[in-house]
Amino acid sequence: MTLSYIIGLVVRLFLLLTPFFVLSVFVATCDGMELKHRRKLAMRTGLAVFFASIILYLFGKVIFECLGISLNAFQVGAGLVLMLNGIDMVRSSLPRNRQISDEGDPAVVPLAIPTTVGPGTIGTLLVMGASAASRAADLGTTYILMLIVELAAVSVAAATVGVILYFSERINQILKDKGVRILSKLTGMYIVALAAQIIFDGVRGFLA
Repeated sequence: MTLSYIIGLVVRLFLLLTPFFVLSVFVATCDGMELKHRRKLAMRTGLAVFFASIILYLFGKVIFECLGISLNAFQVGAGLVLMLNGIDMVRSSLPRNRQISDEGDPAVVPLAIPTTVGPGTIGTLLVMGASAASRAADLGTTYILMLIVELAAVSVAAATVGVILYFSERINQILKDKGVRILSKLTGMYIVALAAQIIFDGVRGFLA
């Protein structure tokens, strides 16, 4: 396992969480909110994303065993959902002035789930956790080391999203709506390409 693999893994997970689309939703949701409340909400959202991602990664294999679904079948399904999410990001415009519900914590719903950790991301994390052992064998490393590295990568990606939301006001002032829109659409294109790779891996597993 090389340093370039670890860096690539962190970047891939970071983009999988669609940070710039989440930024646009967060800014619209927090319209008119005081800075200190906005930053508290950003920290809670980052924590919610972290815990949701870790749980999905760790229990992917258990979920597949309980449901009796093969990894290859789920890869194809998760890839299709992820591709639809990516296409929607490319085609959609930025949200405006979303109202925060008085019930529950908006950091969990809708900011963490399903905005950041949506259906496609959930499926990808489940597949990633369930296939960690096979990736460890392919890379010539141990399952425990692979688990530690990937959990650390998930943590870094979630923390980075939290930092972006924490400084959302400043970032939005620098990038403007047009910059956020462009980055969101570029992320969407990457998500579509990643989804195609996941579907291809699932189909290849079926054929093998």
